[in-house]
Amino acid sequence: MAGLLRLVLLAMHFTALQLQRVEYNPDTHLSTPQLITKYGYSAETHTVLTADGYFLTLHRIPRGRDGEAPYKGCVIVQHGVLSSSADWVITGPDKALGYVLADAGYDVWLGNARGNTYSRRHAKFTSKGKKFWDFSWHEMGVYDLPAVVDYILNKTGENKLYYIGHSMGTTMFYVLLSERPQYNSKFRAMFSLAPVAFTSHITNPLRDFVLAGGFDAVYRTMRNIGMFSILPNSDVSIEIGRQLCRDTAFANTICGNILLAFGGFGSAQLNTSVIPTILGHTPAGASVKTFLHYAQLIKSERFCQFDFGPYENSRLYGKETPPAYKLDNLKAPISLHYSDHDSLSSHTDIMKLFKQLPNPVGAFRVPLKQFNHLDFLWGKDAKTLVYDHILELMSKY
Repeated sequence: MAGLLRLVLLAMHFTALQLQRVEYNPDTHLSTPQLITKYGYSAETHTVLTADGYFLTLHRIPRGRDGEAPYKGCVIVQHGVLSSSADWVITGPDKALGYVLADAGYDVWLGNARGNTYSRRHAKFTSKGKKFWDFSWHEMGVYDLPAVVDYILNKTGENKLYYIGHSMGTTMFYVLLSERPQYNSKFRAMFSLAPVAFTSHITNPLRDFVLAGGFDAVYRTMRNIGMFSILPNSDVSIEIGRQLCRDTAFANTICGNILLAFGGFGSAQLNTSVIPTILGHTPAGASVKTFLHYAQLIKSERFCQFDFGPYENSRLYGKETPPAYKLDNLKAPISLHYSDHDSLSSHTDIMKLFKQLPNPVGAFRVPLKQFNHLDFLWGKDAKTLVYDHILELMSKY
């Protein structure tokens, strides 16, 4: 409980108090395609069916706003946990990665993992039932990404594409190539923003909570009362963003620090005026099992498949412990982009991953000490600090 208490205290901490009003932004209530078209870009919505019956929504920006940049290929951009395709367009033209890529000449496909706001349908199961939510990021890598990759290549006629993932979006990719190495040939290159594979050295206060067994207890409790999903986007969170987080800088700072608690305090990269819009789209929901799988990585200090317990592990895997993911199968070019102030992706863990990749492009530190986990998405200077470098790297593949 000490870790949880620390999180609450950090979330309540603020460094400045200025009574100023943040004007309501109508983008709070717009869907990802509506945001895209509002700012003058073309938007498409596509539905993909996975092999295990989940319907996933893809949002596409097929070209830049002026359409003048020469075509450079397709790119999948995949969000992290509790997020959605909206992550990549919230901050607007010239800042958000989705627009930056489109204006540079890329055909941009924004993914939505199973269970989030846009991917909550199944061929057999209802999202209100236990069976629908019986997945973690393992299934996202084994089922979601292959379906998405094959759909895009078939739709566009391309034979390879680029991939950019943030946080869980990187984990999914590593799982894909570990378990389905034949997909290596379908990627030009992969770019990992705040990579997450090994997690034993994260500094987030939630780590203490996990190591103390707190999350295991929460998981059992939620399962016993029939709760299998966590933090779905709702009108309640939208109204919190619309009302509480815009009224004064005091409330606005509290809202900002609640977000920063999960990515690292102290960054000045989060524009407070965009917080209500962020809370209109995030959190977008996830399965509780997704978080439990991450908690298991922290406790085991391994990057491995889901731990069902010795008996079930023996039945499923042939041994009492879950197998490690096969990182030597990741043959596609992979670059890792990390920051010093990221409490969910540590330098030590990233270097451990880097040393096991058979074809690494490089491990690149963001040249700003206070840049954190969420700044990769919404940082005011993310374009100059991260995105421009990625565009430069993409041009080489």
